[in-house]
Amino acid sequence: MKIVAIIPAGGSGFRTGTSTPKQFLKFHGKELIAYTIEVFQYSPLVDEIIVAVNHSYIDFINKLKLKYKLKKISMVVEGGNERQDSVYNALSVLHLRKNDLVAVHDAARPLLSKEVLNNAIETAGNKGNAVVSIKARDTLLETNDNLYKYPDRSNIYYIQTPQIFKYSELKSAFELAYKNNFYGTDESMLMQKAGYKLNLVEGSLINLKVTTADDLLILKKLLKKSSV
Repeated sequence: MKIVAIIPAGGSGFRTGTSTPKQFLKFHGKELIAYTIEVFQYSPLVDEIIVAVNHSYIDFINKLKLKYKLKKISMVVEGGNERQDSVYNALSVLHLRKNDLVAVHDAARPLLSKEVLNNAIETAGNKGNAVVSIKARDTLLETNDNLYKYPDRSNIYYIQTPQIFKYSELKSAFELAYKNNFYGTDESMLMQKAGYKLNLVEGSLINLKVTTADDLLILKKLLKKSSV
């Protein structure tokens, strides 16, 4: 069974308030996306890495590949207008057997641990898919027209990545979504809409996605503490 990682990295990063997309910012001398890719580069369970980026950053990724010896990067493809398009562009260049696994992981999630990754891969291999998530810990409040509702957090999960699926099933879910003109925020949403049962596996608060300016500050501190 082959395992391929897809890293969609075409986002603009406007919510961080930086002129450079967040995934290409440097932390302690190394680009954020390099930290992310290295998790999969150093995993003995991952065979290949595909990166999807804006056309203007294709050469940039190829230079990072040489700089950090990211030999598992087999292709750098052009991203699309949305995350869904970027992932599908990467899927479309793959030639895998139907039960080979595809792990999609956010470019701006550089602190994925090998334990979380290994557990997700093992679960996907045994059960067909795996979606990394963490259970809601804080009190939740929903407001609408000055009406307040506190949802039961015991059944609420924050979805993370990686999300790992069988190649044939993931591709069919994408094709169904496009057929119905549906865009989801991640792959789990497309798979669920296509009728597949999802297997949630435990993630980590450390496996944060850098989205806002505050996240940039948190990442700097976490990377410093880990002596990277």
